Amino acid sequence: MYKLIEKIFNFLYPVFRKWGLGSSSASYLSLVLNIILLCVLAYAIYVVFRLILVTIMAVIAQKTKTKFDDLLVTNKTAKYIAHLIPLLFIYKSVPIILDRFEYWEGFFGKLVGIYIVILVLWIIRTIFNALRDYLKLKPRYSDKPIDSFIQVIMIVLWTVGITVIISKLFDINQKELLTILGAVSAVIILIFRDTILGFVSSVQVSINDMVRIGDWITMDRFGADGDVIEINLASVKVRNFDNTTTTIPTYSLSSDSFQNWRGMLNSDGRRIKRHILIKTSSIRFLEEAELSDLKKIHLISDYIDTRKLEIDEYNAVNKIDKSIAINGRNLTNLGLFRKYITEYLFQYPGLNQEMLMLCRQLQSTAHGVPLEVYAFAHDKRFENYEYIMSDIFDHIVAAVGYFDLEIFETSTENAFKV
Repeated sequence: MYKLIEKIFNFLYPVFRKWGLGSSSASYLSLVLNIILLCVLAYAIYVVFRLILVTIMAVIAQKTKTKFDDLLVTNKTAKYIAHLIPLLFIYKSVPIILDRFEYWEGFFGKLVGIYIVILVLWIIRTIFNALRDYLKLKPRYSDKPIDSFIQVIMIVLWTVGITVIISKLFDINQKELLTILGAVSAVIILIFRDTILGFVSSVQVSINDMVRIGDWITMDRFGADGDVIEINLASVKVRNFDNTTTTIPTYSLSSDSFQNWRGMLNSDGRRIKRHILIKTSSIRFLEEAELSDLKKIHLISDYIDTRKLEIDEYNAVNKIDKSIAINGRNLTNLGLFRKYITEYLFQYPGLNQEMLMLCRQLQSTAHGVPLEVYAFAHDKRFENYEYIMSDIFDHIVAAVGYFDLEIFETSTENAFKV
């Protein structure tokens, strides 16, 4: 590109000489006329190259199948490149047409040089923005923190660019400038603490694959409970299930504890882990007549026959005195109910039969004996999962009475006591 600018300059420079506006005259009128003519030529170059570059880019975007060039057009990359060409022309022309005006030559040279650095960074930014949008269209990269990577790269480039701008503006050697910046690094770290922490955390989050876009995370400290919709250098945005948005500092993901539900969503089932409290005073041994009635329950009829035969054989062999129910082996209403729940879970269509499934008794509490269902629902979607879990416990609560058990609940009489 620079050779192209040099050819343009060599072609147009005779215009300056023809009009007597070269370096031979040192009047302020010559200075003004030179600047005006230079600006007119630069604007003409800009118009021509903008028309050429924008048109070519648009045609290429329409002809090709890839979306990347379309995104370059959307981010106006060609337009900014068209701005760069006349600026390079001006930068090359200033030392020649203003060689008799040392102050103005230095002033305009620095001004144009700084503008070129900023414009180059802006062009790179538009290219990276197009790359970011392109990668987000790919399923393979849709859950990756592309914004964080782009921001990290741009911070490095802007740091280099600002160093170049300061060195040009104050005529300071870049090595000396870096030495000065190193001396004031403590102040810089203090000022840009969140940015630096966010940068380090973004790298950790990406390398360790802690969070992806689309993950469901829960973070009680910030009240976040929903899907990650954006990950950038400074923050992570979570759209909660009540449609509110929570913003979490990126560095909090590496310093604080949070729950990521990705493993559950990628698994073959969503866990159901809920219990009911059985009133302790309602638990007892079952009598023969009660067992006959309970055999009418289809899911446990075979189990009752098998267990009763084993128990009778054991008691007979060991000559157990069954005049007292506590002697020997017996069936209890809670144990039989637990078996019924287990059989019910195995025949329930909404559960994954290949994953762990059981009904277990937990440690007794002051409120009764907890009977817990531990299983995995096939459907992991929130509304369907809740329906399956509620349907199971609707049945369990309704079935308690058939086993002469009671569910613990606080007496309503206490609510009216003063």
